[in-house]
Amino acid sequence: MPLAGRQDLAHAAPALPREPDAGARRRSRVASLLLAILCFEIGIFLVAFPWSSYWSSNFFSWLGPEWRTVWLSPYFRGGVSGLGFVNLYLSLLEALRLHPSGPSSPER
Repeated sequence: MPLAGRQDLAHAAPALPREPDAGARRRSRVASLLLAILCFEIGIFLVAFPWSSYWSSNFFSWLGPEWRTVWLSPYFRGGVSGLGFVNLYLSLLEALRLHPSGPSSPER
């Protein structure tokens, strides 16, 4: 059996990337689904909690008088709710990405 020379190695076809197996795709989809659910739950919490009665009676509101003023400010509450809306938006994007007929998903 002759040894391969430099010419034979130079003309070898490059290796094609392998397709991920079905198990890896399934794990990826489950992880994405769990991320979407987590972002949705955090988003709902951050949108609703700053406007509930529990907001003013937690640990952080009693750290000091200047912190309590900031904590009870409607601007601060609105900022926290804004972060909640960002989480809701991210969960929606992730859920749409998971849908099989989405723009970034190939037909299977």
